[in-house]
Amino acid sequence: MNHEKYMQIAIDLAKKGCGWVNPNPMVGAVIVKDNEIIGSGYHQKYGELHAERNAIADCKVPITGATLFVTLEPCCHYGKTPPCTEAIIESGISKVVIGSKDPNVLVSGKGMAILKDHGIEVVTGVLTEECSELNQVFFHYIKKKTPFVVLKYAMTLDGKIATFTGKSKWITGETAREFVHQSRHRYAAIMVGVNTVIADDPLLTSRLPNTKNPTRIICDTHLRVPLSSKIIQTAREIPTIIATSCKDKEKIEQLTQFGCTLLQVPKENGCTDLKQLMRRLGEEHIDSILLEGGSTLNFSALENGIVNKVQAYIAPKIFGGETAKTPVGGIGINEVSQAFSLKNRKITILGDDILLEYDVEEGI
Repeated sequence: MNHEKYMQIAIDLAKKGCGWVNPNPMVGAVIVKDNEIIGSGYHQKYGELHAERNAIADCKVPITGATLFVTLEPCCHYGKTPPCTEAIIESGISKVVIGSKDPNVLVSGKGMAILKDHGIEVVTGVLTEECSELNQVFFHYIKKKTPFVVLKYAMTLDGKIATFTGKSKWITGETAREFVHQSRHRYAAIMVGVNTVIADDPLLTSRLPNTKNPTRIICDTHLRVPLSSKIIQTAREIPTIIATSCKDKEKIEQLTQFGCTLLQVPKENGCTDLKQLMRRLGEEHIDSILLEGGSTLNFSALENGIVNKVQAYIAPKIFGGETAKTPVGGIGINEVSQAFSLKNRKITILGDDILLEYDVEEGI
């Protein structure tokens, strides 16, 4: 039996849950008997049945003696749904092939142990790297209790995010912009600074069909966000969080009436304490953030160690201009040795543009 072949099918199934299962992991499952797939399923939406139970329910022939391929160790605790280990044991499945171990302390190793205790053969190490990459966000969130933060920006080949007059639409082409909207669906939230709201008046939504909008987060230390902005005007339809240290009761009440959620976060060096904000957002079950801030917020996020991944969209254009903004501003670093180090390069061609993705060496 080709373990890699069936695990890859399970991985492809798991990806269908992207954006719908947060803060749960994406999981796919395939049941094979006599070298034929007799059932398959994936975790479709947060709070609904897990992949293993959906695959078992999909079987139309007897399962006894079959092999289950699943991208993540089956859960063995009661949460929104009953333990998947129970369903596997009751089904008569005789062998379970697992892609990656679940780092959740409620599961980690325990799911496999329970299956073995009931006489089920357990195989691990099949496409583990691919299965782990699938749930990079979940693995971070379950261990750190803070959101996985992706710093995203689009720039020209000479490193500019706008012309010297502030014009930035559009740096990248349609294919790249569509990919950004897919990311807005994938991650639980999108975060910007108040200056971006004032300057651009964005909606920060996903405009592709069959996608969800991310929760919108505005870092606004002094509550300068205009009530007339598109984000505030649509806060009743799309979850919107404003992180602030301002105690202006009148402005807070106005924003609340528009449907915004206000998070009081202390200041650090005169600005929103981003580390504390991440802890607060983690408590709100936000497992991931697409950071589309301006250069000042981008540097602050890197400086505070909250960034886990960088996505740089590069267009074949040159703007020039000494005063034209670059993706990361702030005060910058003093020495080359202090640079923020990146690893695990990934390159994606998007029409005429290039997407470079890196993991940040250190993050919270």
